[in-house]
Amino acid sequence: MILEKIPPRICSLFMQRAVLRQAHSSVPPQPVPPLGQTLQRYLTALEPLLPADELEHTRKIVQKFGSPGGLGEKLQRELIKRAKHSHNWISDWWVQWAYLECRQPLAVHSNPAISLPKRDFTDWRGQLVFASKLIAGVLDFKAQVDSGKLAVEYMRGQPLCMELFPQLFSSCRIPGPKHDHVVHYGRPRRGPVHITVVRNYQFFQLDVYNSDGTPLTESQIHAQLLRIRSQSWKTDKEPMGILTSEHRHTWGQAYTRLLRDKINKESVRLIEKSIFTLCLDSPVMRVSDEKYSSRMAAQILHGGGTYSNSGNRWFDKTLQFVVGEDGSWGLLYEHATAEGPPISTLLDHVLEYCKKPDRVRAPLIPLPMPKKLYFYINSEIKWDLEMAKQNLDILINDLDIKCFNFQRFGKEFVKQLKLSPNSFIQLAIQLAYYRVHSEVCAACDIASLRMFRGGRTDYIRSPTNQMLSFIQAFDDNAVSREAKVQLLREAVDAYSILTEQSLMGQGIDRHLLGLKLQAIEEGLSVPRIFMDTAYGLATHWKLRTGQVPTNTDSVMCFGPLVPDGYAVCYNPQHDHVHFSVTAFNCCEETNAEKLALTLERSLCDLQELFQPTV
Repeated sequence: MILEKIPPRICSLFMQRAVLRQAHSSVPPQPVPPLGQTLQRYLTALEPLLPADELEHTRKIVQKFGSPGGLGEKLQRELIKRAKHSHNWISDWWVQWAYLECRQPLAVHSNPAISLPKRDFTDWRGQLVFASKLIAGVLDFKAQVDSGKLAVEYMRGQPLCMELFPQLFSSCRIPGPKHDHVVHYGRPRRGPVHITVVRNYQFFQLDVYNSDGTPLTESQIHAQLLRIRSQSWKTDKEPMGILTSEHRHTWGQAYTRLLRDKINKESVRLIEKSIFTLCLDSPVMRVSDEKYSSRMAAQILHGGGTYSNSGNRWFDKTLQFVVGEDGSWGLLYEHATAEGPPISTLLDHVLEYCKKPDRVRAPLIPLPMPKKLYFYINSEIKWDLEMAKQNLDILINDLDIKCFNFQRFGKEFVKQLKLSPNSFIQLAIQLAYYRVHSEVCAACDIASLRMFRGGRTDYIRSPTNQMLSFIQAFDDNAVSREAKVQLLREAVDAYSILTEQSLMGQGIDRHLLGLKLQAIEEGLSVPRIFMDTAYGLATHWKLRTGQVPTNTDSVMCFGPLVPDGYAVCYNPQHDHVHFSVTAFNCCEETNAEKLALTLERSLCDLQELFQPTV
């Protein structure tokens, strides 16, 4: 009875807090793994990567670090104290160290892109109709989050942490001279009511709620997008968004100069505060069907360059939906605030929403004209822009992207073998790398830690000893097929065990990082275990991999973590698997297309191991 007198948006706030409290109370805190366990598993992980003499040298360093009364024990005690008095003992540190202190450009190096199946339109009219539906679908999802009605997700019967969902909206990364920070404006009571729409490098503020707080209908949104189109014909406008693609230190300095002007400051703040950004891209050069998926993934990831759609991005923004005139579409997100699983939930909701007809009648109320955002460009900012254009084009030309759809089998075939599909694909990736480079390398797959309060991610490491044994035996004709099958099963099982350990908060990489950062926080010298060449080798991730399973034929892509590495993403479906492979052209040793072709051949060879041809 009391709630009936409370305004709907305030009631929404109470509901959201109550549901979040209930969800948080049922999700346990993230554990600090035992020190001895982590150190032993670290040494085991090094075995496939190091020769015996180097491994023995590292073993002595590790033993000293973990000895009774040693530095490791002291740091471990402090981590346990930290865990008792903090929301999550590692997540804040991880976000700061992995993202906010990283100075590389967000474009390619950090922001992941998801390219979704092409829609059935080929002109600007279809583009705006679909974009209207997309906006309405995202607002519908946001309403579920704000009202606390978003269903708590579960894994293996355990509730997952839902904290990241409210952070997706009205948030943005802000550049700084030494490190960045994230601002979040999404308050249910008085949060922003607009999105940013960008077309032909020109930004617009589009209010998406009526005065009574109800979201605009699809037809209202469509009418507003038509107005934006009429105001955004290509002129000599500068692509201001390209500034956000710069090296973070460089962009931080340019950001300070940009905000000295009152008009610029107002425009930038409106972009930062917006619920999300919609990028209306112009058509790109037609390519063959074989190369289309790679081209579209590149378009979502970086916009295609300064003469294409890169000016239609604000890379600091947490959510950027991209819709092209040719039916291509996808999502680019900023990683400090968002992770793959919540993004997949959002996209699944939007895709389901897009299947529904629009039955809501638009109210006969005149809407205000969308507000065009202006920028004053002096000689300094003009120089910043010219440098940003050059650097982005260099970065884009350096990135090689190869996407392909492997159609011989999908996860169902692997399940029939009573094997883990993810572990099986990881084995194929390492086999392909070995065939190309005649060695194995440090590789990281991503494990979600959402089973814990405030949990983000940990790494699942490969190769394992079992994986190395299989890879070395696979192309050896002297080894029998039965022996190879047995070695494969052992390798897949070993990787599945590592996966289970990471999901349960018992991975090694976040724990090792926590020990290192604890020492730094106490003003100590970096412990010798982290100065050892073995640690450098073990964290030089030549293979950055990620399984992003969704309910649709989408593919994620991002750039490699190191100049001489690869990034491999995959989305296993029932009877096929989508892959993206990226590498840098500047490295003569790596080649995305060669690894992709070898990976395809390796998957076929693994299938034939279980289904030998007569």
